[in-house]
Amino acid sequence: MTLASYIFGIASALVAFLLVVEMLRRRRIRERHAVWWLIGTIFALIISIFPDLLTIASRLVGITLPINLVFFLSIGIVVLVCLQHAAELTQVEAHTRSLTERVVLQDLRIAELERRLPPEAEEWIAD
Repeated sequence: MTLASYIFGIASALVAFLLVVEMLRRRRIRERHAVWWLIGTIFALIISIFPDLLTIASRLVGITLPINLVFFLSIGIVVLVCLQHAAELTQVEAHTRSLTERVVLQDLRIAELERRLPPEAEEWIAD
């Protein structure tokens, strides 16, 4: 590993970490969404500072090339993020359906109440 690639790795990991922290600070991303990104960037920062850890870890799990371990972990983090978003999307969809049904029932109730009103009350409501 050359000095330039070592510095580039650390700088890239720091930029990614600071970007996630800044998005959290500006409330552009919520804490529960940032957890996996923070874990990934911290992992990238540790690996970029101590690149030999990646070689040791890849040997421990039986992966020949250390870069394959990086790809595997990166894909794993992306899959976890997608699963988290799918679960939240399902909750939002159920909540939206419930709210829509409640609005429809209230509209029907209002229409029924307006139908029962005497004609002079309709003029009073219109004013």
